[in-house]
Amino acid sequence: MMKFNEQEFNDLYDKELRDVQEQLDSEILFVLIGDVNAGKSSTVNQIMGEDVASVGAQPGETTAIKKYVYKEKIAFVDTPGLDDINRENSAETLKYYKEADVILFFLNAAGTVLSEGEKKSLREVRKTNKEILLVLNKIDAADDIPGLVHYIKTNTGNEFKVIPISSRTGENMQQLRDAILDILQTKKKDLLFAKELKAKSAVANRWILATSASAGVVGAVPLPGADIVPLTGLQVGMMVRLATLYDKPISKQRARELAIATFTGNIGKSIFRQAVKVVPGAGAAIGGGVAASMTLALGYGIKYAYENNIELNVEFLKNFADNFKDKDQER
Repeated sequence: MMKFNEQEFNDLYDKELRDVQEQLDSEILFVLIGDVNAGKSSTVNQIMGEDVASVGAQPGETTAIKKYVYKEKIAFVDTPGLDDINRENSAETLKYYKEADVILFFLNAAGTVLSEGEKKSLREVRKTNKEILLVLNKIDAADDIPGLVHYIKTNTGNEFKVIPISSRTGENMQQLRDAILDILQTKKKDLLFAKELKAKSAVANRWILATSASAGVVGAVPLPGADIVPLTGLQVGMMVRLATLYDKPISKQRARELAIATFTGNIGKSIFRQAVKVVPGAGAAIGGGVAASMTLALGYGIKYAYENNIELNVEFLKNFADNFKDKDQER
């Protein structure tokens, strides 16, 4: 059986809780740039899965700037294009650009894509903040989207991600969320953002796969061994993040019990065999390594319990594994 150093485990758990709380105490600022018919508001609503504007619209100090605060910690600021900024509000607009965590620069696939005015605005914004995502909206009303994306990338030096979406149909919205999460992760704010999303399952899969891949690297040496502490750190981090994502706190003792149970018996192996069938990219991400497989199994078991409102404990993991084993035998 794998042996944990109690003090090391406690330290890892406490550190993860501090890191999570630090994220939840921070704030996120999105700045939206684009024409009035670019679908900015509908895109924000699609991203969050809720009518953000109706939750708490706060007009800016000028009539040209609109600020929407969502759940107190996430703000969306709708700014005019730089060509439309007058002397009275240019300083405030540029201040938002500078402070933004993410800038969503909207282009209309059904209109003139990347006009001279838009190119000029992009150049000016880039001087202040490079955390820019080019959002090509209204792809449901346009043809040759790959061609448009190629044109945009070519004419912007391939410097920014281009995400083609439809705010009307919701097409590619998860791709946009993932791009936002990539930026926020570098700022240690991705958990705060993900926690407020309605679409949590894809985010959970993202974290589970990433942690499993990392565990595969750490666990290159056969378990148990010298990798226990860093591997446990990865698993504890995943457990605490998933608990926060689904708003289901996990105690230090329960986290320890689950980690140990996954690495004993056939619990992890049974869950893993089923998980690779239903989690996109699971097999490729972990490469079949023992540490990666068990970490994936642990994460997927936790996710399943949270999404189905099942009490998460060792007994659940055992039953969960047995159910998968029975299904495999029936095939």
